[in-house]
Amino acid sequence: MARNAEKAMTALARFRQAQLDEGKVKERRPYLASECSDLPKAEKWRRQIISEVSKKVAQIQNAGLGEFRIRDLNDEINKLLREKRHWEFRIRELGGYDYKRYGPRILDREGREVPGNRGYKYFGAARDLPGVRELFEQEPAPDMRKTRGELMKDVDAEYYGYRDEDDGVLVPLEMRHEKRAIAEAIHKWRLDGGCPPSEKEDEPSIYSSVASEPDEERAPDEEDPEQGDVAFFAHVPVPSQKEVEEALVRRKKMELLERYASESLQEQSRQARTLLGL
Repeated sequence: MARNAEKAMTALARFRQAQLDEGKVKERRPYLASECSDLPKAEKWRRQIISEVSKKVAQIQNAGLGEFRIRDLNDEINKLLREKRHWEFRIRELGGYDYKRYGPRILDREGREVPGNRGYKYFGAARDLPGVRELFEQEPAPDMRKTRGELMKDVDAEYYGYRDEDDGVLVPLEMRHEKRAIAEAIHKWRLDGGCPPSEKEDEPSIYSSVASEPDEERAPDEEDPEQGDVAFFAHVPVPSQKEVEEALVRRKKMELLERYASESLQEQSRQARTLLGL
């Protein structure tokens, strides 16, 4: 028996080797991507993984498979996706195409990106499982607060009330309210012990004493109070317009003399002013 078993094993081993040589036996994908050193084979294993992912994604669309089967399929798809990333990294190490940088995103049947959390994706009916649907419910976007620059764009003259009177409505209302407020204030003042209404006509004029003073005490340029103008008295000497002009010319001469004259000339000028009493 041992001899026959050895012969059978030897024949089987030779048959298997012949099939491998002819390419009839399907080669198994390496467990680790680092075990592959051939770029075409690495590309082949990546395409094989993508094919398996496509089949499982088509299966997981059926919501009648049951919760446990759907979860298992979703786990298998995510495992294949991780393995695909390992092969893409290996392809880049072997000098091939950089799929991580230029590869397309994972999209669902509607063309939207597959939702997930921290790299774990949910496909098909897995998105409607209990506890998963709540993860992807979109919360209302928070109200964005305007920046100071955006707020200042709306600030103009109208904001500060400079154009409130342009419509011609506010000014008449304010005048009417002002007159009413003044009248109420005067009435309240009189009721609180102010000047009685009967004494208003008997109030002495503050200009009566001014009008009764003799004419010689008035200023020369004072106007007649009978003409309706108020008389004013100058208690200090007021220079005339001619005197003011002469003082300005004299001051300007002194400034020019100090700026352009020599020290000896300035000394002579000071002595002359002293002698003249200026």
